[in-house]
Amino acid sequence: MGAVNASEPVPSAESLLRAAAPHELVATARRLLSDRVGAEEVTLLLADYALSVLQPVTHLPYTGDPVAAHDGPAGRAFISQTPVVEVPDGSAHAHVVHLPLTVRGDRLGVLSVRLSSGASDPATVLRLTDFATALAHEVTTAGRDTDLYLQARRTRRLTLAAEMQWQLLPGRGCARQEYVIGAHLEPAYTVGGDNFDWSTDADHLTLTVTDGMGQGIDASLLTSLAVGALRNARRAGIGLADQACLADQALFAQYGGKSYASTLLLRFDLDTGVVRAVDAGSPQLYRQRDDTVERIELEAQLPLGMFEETLYEEQTFHVQPGDRLIVVSSGVHGARAADGGSFGQRALRQTLSATRRESPHEAARAVVSGLIEHFGSRELAADAAVVCLDWSGRNNGA
Repeated sequence: MGAVNASEPVPSAESLLRAAAPHELVATARRLLSDRVGAEEVTLLLADYALSVLQPVTHLPYTGDPVAAHDGPAGRAFISQTPVVEVPDGSAHAHVVHLPLTVRGDRLGVLSVRLSSGASDPATVLRLTDFATALAHEVTTAGRDTDLYLQARRTRRLTLAAEMQWQLLPGRGCARQEYVIGAHLEPAYTVGGDNFDWSTDADHLTLTVTDGMGQGIDASLLTSLAVGALRNARRAGIGLADQACLADQALFAQYGGKSYASTLLLRFDLDTGVVRAVDAGSPQLYRQRDDTVERIELEAQLPLGMFEETLYEEQTFHVQPGDRLIVVSSGVHGARAADGGSFGQRALRQTLSATRRESPHEAARAVVSGLIEHFGSRELAADAAVVCLDWSGRNNGA
């Protein structure tokens, strides 16, 4: 083999991460950061399904002891989505930089890098931030070829129904210039029938929240068919009402009206803020404008699959820059405490008001946390899905 030409460019960290085998991403990251910034220790932490802890990925598929996802330096980096520099007790000569791992608004976890104290200058932190983003993309891509990172996210085993639902979801967040979405789903390890989905293109965002009747595998199979049918219709390029009609036909053909799925379909025009909507069942929609919380009352139409060849109609409303929309499934707005009070009557609005300044991700999580507190047990009686969207819209020079 000939000598290496010293004038050849050094491969970028991104290209070396892409070239790594899926199961070797953590080891590759450690080696690269050791060589390039003198990292003394590198730890990849992945958020678990319930977003309660960050799991340190050590010897895959096993993990080290978890750390809180909402407290401490790593938790602050995860919540704030900004780097946090920690000076560990008794380590005056070392800093730990905690960096958010995020892919287009979907929060995966945190990368923690231990450096000598003199190496954690702003320029290095900026380089590490870019590295963490590149690593997050590769972890996401690696999930197509290995189970290791999915296994590392778990604090316990998922039920089969929950496994099916999490594989069906697009992620737990999405961000563009025009909007930011944060979503949460509970009970994370046993969920059956609740689902959220979205798709974006140059000029539109389509968002759906689906609540399949029943529990366990039956609910998961029903919802999988509903979401698959909605995606199939959406990808055929047809309108929102016809998407609902085709999904309705698919469910009725399979279940004959004995099982059905409640769905809210929304399609946003990114230029104008006009939203087309089809309310096919029980998910409820709220809008926060300034400090006012109001439910957007849509015409209630039949759930998907309840009757043969149901016709659906679209309605429209408008969102303004600064608006927040929140969609909650029936397991949220209909949940009742021991005293019989419904979460959707007062507690939901109070939670929404209290979290107005939080990010959509944290607002969605806070709604579920409030629901659990209201219900009095972490073992909810029904699935609970929350999707929170902050709308910025486009500045077209108007």
